[in-house]
Amino acid sequence: MAGPTDIPVDLSAALVAAPVPLGHWLVILPVALCVGLGAILLMLRNRTEWHAWIAIPGLMFLVLVDAALLYRVAGDGPVTMVMGRWLPPFGIAFSIDLLGAAMALTAAIVALAAGVYALAEIGTSGRRYGFFPFLMLLLAGVSGAFLTGDIFNLYVWFEVLLISSFGLLILGSEREQIDGGLKYAVLNLIATTLFLVSVGYLYAVFGTLNMADIAMKARAGGSTAPMMTLAGLFLLAFGMKAAAFPVNFWLPASYHTPRITVSALFAGLLTKVGVYALIRVLVMLLPVERTELGPMITVVAIATMLAGVLGALGSTDIRRLLGYIVISGIGTMLAGVALGGADGLSGAIFYALHSMVLMTALYLLAGQAAQLGGSFSLASLGGLYRRSGWFAGLSLVLFFAASGLPPFSGFWPKVVLVKAALATGAWWLAAAILSAGFLTTIAFGRVFLLAYWRPAVDEGNAPPEPIRWQAGVPLIALTIFVVGFGVFPERLLQLTQLAAAGLEQPSAYLHSVFPQAGGAQ
Repeated sequence: MAGPTDIPVDLSAALVAAPVPLGHWLVILPVALCVGLGAILLMLRNRTEWHAWIAIPGLMFLVLVDAALLYRVAGDGPVTMVMGRWLPPFGIAFSIDLLGAAMALTAAIVALAAGVYALAEIGTSGRRYGFFPFLMLLLAGVSGAFLTGDIFNLYVWFEVLLISSFGLLILGSEREQIDGGLKYAVLNLIATTLFLVSVGYLYAVFGTLNMADIAMKARAGGSTAPMMTLAGLFLLAFGMKAAAFPVNFWLPASYHTPRITVSALFAGLLTKVGVYALIRVLVMLLPVERTELGPMITVVAIATMLAGVLGALGSTDIRRLLGYIVISGIGTMLAGVALGGADGLSGAIFYALHSMVLMTALYLLAGQAAQLGGSFSLASLGGLYRRSGWFAGLSLVLFFAASGLPPFSGFWPKVVLVKAALATGAWWLAAAILSAGFLTTIAFGRVFLLAYWRPAVDEGNAPPEPIRWQAGVPLIALTIFVVGFGVFPERLLQLTQLAAAGLEQPSAYLHSVFPQAGGAQ
């Protein structure tokens, strides 16, 4: 591959790169940990009773590693580690900045919560089908996508998470799962193919796959290639991955079919990887093209928000309703990408982190609602308030957070986005964000009235079933995050603003990959 035009790279120096500092091994450790634990669990496929005892402590350690990585990046700036002692752009780089570190840590927290919840839901049959090995391999793909500094390896990690997510989706081999899994797999493979075509096109234009190298060459200009076509391909590919309108139909057709733990993982992680990739490529690598595509992304964002929330209003199954809420949230994140600038990107990143935690919590909540009421259907549910008062109160908190009401975490990113939209004169985008929040409030108000406030048909006949600690602890923990970052948003706002600034002005990121560049853009 060709090196950056303005940075001479000596091939002999690339072959004898200096030893990697000990702290840099943190960059690769999350992926190595997940792959290693996944392999161990596969080798112990005949000892499924050991799986949880290995996976849960492993996920706890992953949270600690990602927290240490975020602390390192926040204090010292972006960190890069190159595989095989080859200097960039020849070697495969793992580069991490504040955005990648924050997303990786949030993903680990979400996976730990889902893993603990699985102790209550995934029985012997599910473990025999490979729930915990697939979970660790899914985390390997997600972590790799957030940490990689090579765009082809971003594609590779997408493939890893796609394969493992398909295994989780059909866990149990029920007819409904196979049907949902087929739709999920076919449409995501189409998106992956588009992504691979786009990567090939990108390599043909720049002669490199290293993201920092591409960012430097794109900013240098001089390319005669149709860059808007390339940016449009990436927008379509990542839009399908993120379930943006009009290529969002695969999500409500599949997310309601697997075990509730799997649905929670998917809602918290998979679409957010698509949003992350879209932000990374369009904002950091192709900023001029992102500006040109701004009006189109605005239209897509508004359509995604409204399509999602209208689908939620028309749903009678809680799982399908939550699938549409996931779609509506993707529209809110795309609004930040369309706006660009420090505030727009900060709002999108904040909302993505909030949505990862909230949507996982909402799906786990739906699982417990069905456990208490015996159904996911709003036509059958009722009396949940009488069965468990604390559960009803916790549900109300999460419903308010999803609607963007204060003082919960969903309020602040919407404030930032609305303010940014009004500052740029995009009042229609601000109106769409507020309208989607209002309609979301109505959708969840309907759920609360029917499932919680309305008396159950068998009121007084069925004794309330206690919620097991394996289900209650992760649900309460995620709710604490939602409340905590709503009441004390300053630190997260500061982090997302710094992450947005690092994307727009990636001199520190480039310097971590090419120290000899002196940070020049």
